[in-house]
Amino acid sequence: MRTIKFLLLYILLSLCGGIEANAQLKHLDKAADFGEHPRLLLFDSDIQQIKGNIEKNQLWKKIDDVIQSESRKLFEVDAVKRIKTGRRLLAVSREALRRIFYLSYSYRITSDEQFKARAEKEMLAIADFEDWNPSHFLDVAEMTLAMAIGYDWLYHDLSESSRTKIKDAIIKKGIDTSFSTDNNSWLSSGHNWNQVCNAGMAYGAIAVYEDMPEIAKVVVDRAVSSIALPMKGYAPDGAYPEGFTYWSYGTSFNVLFLSAVEKLFHTDFGLSSMEGFLPSAYFIENMITPSKESFNYGDSGDATSLNPTLFWFADKMHDSTVLWSQYHYLTKKKGSSFAKNRILPALMIWGKNIDLEHILPPSRNLWVGQGVTPVGSMRTSWTDPDAIFVGLKTGRAGANHSHMDIGSFIMEADGVRWAIDLGPQDYTSLETVGIDLWNRKQNSQRWDVYRYNNFSHNTLAFDHKKQNVNGYTRIDSYGDSAGFMHLVSDLSNAYKSQVKSCNRGIAVVDNRFVVVQDEIETLDKPTELTWTMVTRAAVRKLNDCTLELTEKGKKMIFKVESNQKIKLRSVPAKSSNSYDEPNDGVTLIGFETSIPALAQARYCVKLIPRNTKAKYKITPLKEWK
Repeated sequence: MRTIKFLLLYILLSLCGGIEANAQLKHLDKAADFGEHPRLLLFDSDIQQIKGNIEKNQLWKKIDDVIQSESRKLFEVDAVKRIKTGRRLLAVSREALRRIFYLSYSYRITSDEQFKARAEKEMLAIADFEDWNPSHFLDVAEMTLAMAIGYDWLYHDLSESSRTKIKDAIIKKGIDTSFSTDNNSWLSSGHNWNQVCNAGMAYGAIAVYEDMPEIAKVVVDRAVSSIALPMKGYAPDGAYPEGFTYWSYGTSFNVLFLSAVEKLFHTDFGLSSMEGFLPSAYFIENMITPSKESFNYGDSGDATSLNPTLFWFADKMHDSTVLWSQYHYLTKKKGSSFAKNRILPALMIWGKNIDLEHILPPSRNLWVGQGVTPVGSMRTSWTDPDAIFVGLKTGRAGANHSHMDIGSFIMEADGVRWAIDLGPQDYTSLETVGIDLWNRKQNSQRWDVYRYNNFSHNTLAFDHKKQNVNGYTRIDSYGDSAGFMHLVSDLSNAYKSQVKSCNRGIAVVDNRFVVVQDEIETLDKPTELTWTMVTRAAVRKLNDCTLELTEKGKKMIFKVESNQKIKLRSVPAKSSNSYDEPNDGVTLIGFETSIPALAQARYCVKLIPRNTKAKYKITPLKEWK
């Protein structure tokens, strides 16, 4: 009866445009069998190998101890409650996923009934929620995935009444809602929502397969087609369009999906071989700096931590160099620092074949990824925490989760991040005061938010105007010749109608200091240039072209050389908008200058750590090799 009901629902929604009108399965065989429980990620045949890893290696034991310790802490707390933050239930869904994943894993590994009973309590409480907030469908997706794992992994040990209640919630509050056009615009999107929502719905469908086999196949088949859309964005080199933090989010759920279907059907339908997807592991590794923070352009934060998803990539590619930073976290960080990672148990599954004792650093110090949001990074060492690191971001401001940060960079040396990116502001704090945050058009309120426009990034502004949101830029040339690693980008499209041309090059010279060189040609009118670098360092003026920066007992020289007269600038990173987040202790440094009409100007900024002698003969960018 349930199958007939869902088939009728599917046909009706197809006719209404909720899903593809052609119900023909494109990827799954109609006779495909999803097998018996457990059928998601962790099969019974995997358990012994995972237990063996825990017994033989202290690092695997360290992770297992964290999961079981956190699971035991849950014995003393109430189940999650349906409490929204602004328009989101997402924090609750994420905590539910963490709890159910941890508890279910702990039960599978130990057979301790307490873990099963606590997971069951959590799932029954969630099943009683009036809904899982389908108006913000990420909330539904993560909640459905959480419930699916618990239901599938504990299936044989749940009471019949619990199984029925949890299954009905997965169907009615999860899968069901994904067929409504009010909720499923993510099916045709090319960003992280697609990855997260398809993974959640597919997990739910796989978990309850025996109760609705036809619909389960439709949901999984739909996901295979749909999730390919955001996966195209990794091409050609793996630079994820939405930056570091959203790689960790979108790609992790994408891998949860790929891993589940590959284990179940012995194929991922060619998805992991899509251009750029596997190389994105190199993107994420190269975005982690010597200080173990991220190059946090756009809506990304700078925090980094253990990332289970990279273990899937390392195993898939047979290349453990992508785990160089992960090895640092495993060996140098306390296990408690991993405890909030809601998919941590997946690391025990995805990494079970990896030899943690023989992880080597990457061999290349320069990395470039083109695509939707081109980005490049340079470093002087993978093993020295005091190494120089520079990252350059291009692309276009109107891309999803991007800022007006075209041409912006970060720079580290001596364990200090001298040139920083402020990162995003908490979304809810802006949404609750009515800011139209997700409108990325040129005149959107998004660009009035202090942290989002080009006035507060390490880039340029002409006549105090904002960057062109549709102006696409890329890394036009780069090289890692001895003593001169460099990245060059033509930024002209970001300043269309403001200047005739604008080119920026950044180089690490002799592995000792950094040069940021800008070459500008004006239109038939003069322009006022504001050159900005954001820093947390204390700033002292030495002369008309030199500043001294001091932080953590370290010093760096900021020196400007130009064929134009400049005026040094050092002002607090303050906004007059009441809704903007304060940026205490942050300073905007740089310079201002007037460039005549029909003129060519060149500005060379040297960022010189310690007392380094910075010898660099200014060379036109077109001659950089």
